[in-house]
Amino acid sequence: MTEGAGYVQTRGEQLIELRPGDTVYTPAGEWHWHGATAEDFMCHLALWEAPEPGSDEPETTWGEHLTEDEYPGHS
Repeated sequence: MTEGAGYVQTRGEQLIELRPGDTVYTPAGEWHWHGATAEDFMCHLALWEAPEPGSDEPETTWGEHLTEDEYPGHS
């Protein structure tokens, strides 16, 4: 992460807080979400390998946004 404050969480795992300089590895195909905290913004760089040539697999599968109740810090 380059600026701000955020979170990352793999399905069924512990919520991880992110600060500038933190790095996160999520293996290909692992479901996760990431985003800014409710009080801040988050700027990050993302790198991934493209699927094998000729593969029908998408580079990324975007999921649904979290609901207010799912988001950390919800009052």
